[in-house]
Amino acid sequence: MAREYFPVLLLLGFVVMNAVLIIGVSALTIRKRPTPVKRAAYESGIPAIGDARERFSVAFYMIAMLFIIFDIETVFMIPWAAAFRQLSCSAELVGGMCPAGSTSFFGLGEMLIFMAILVVGFVYVWKKGALRWD
Repeated sequence: MAREYFPVLLLLGFVVMNAVLIIGVSALTIRKRPTPVKRAAYESGIPAIGDARERFSVAFYMIAMLFIIFDIETVFMIPWAAAFRQLSCSAELVGGMCPAGSTSFFGLGEMLIFMAILVVGFVYVWKKGALRWD
């Protein structure tokens, strides 16, 4: 069982070692010459306007939460797509294909139900006015 996880642990060790090495090398080679221009906030080539602790509208946070919720929900489609052939076949797969006459609606049906729930949630949020930016 430990042999199965060895490549994952090796990759994890490489990633951690690489991160430590990059941070260490940059800390050793940096030239510290702070100037007012270097300390100024910079965002996409536009000088900063106003205070960083400015209050945002609740609508901004509602849109952000809805985006995250719908984005996470759509991630569930990836494992479904990977297992679609198995889910849509009522018999054992033969050579990666479903035998003739043994296809089923289950795989597609469960995703259609999932999508319907997402659409109902989206319509509810839309009707409540959470997507309006006034």
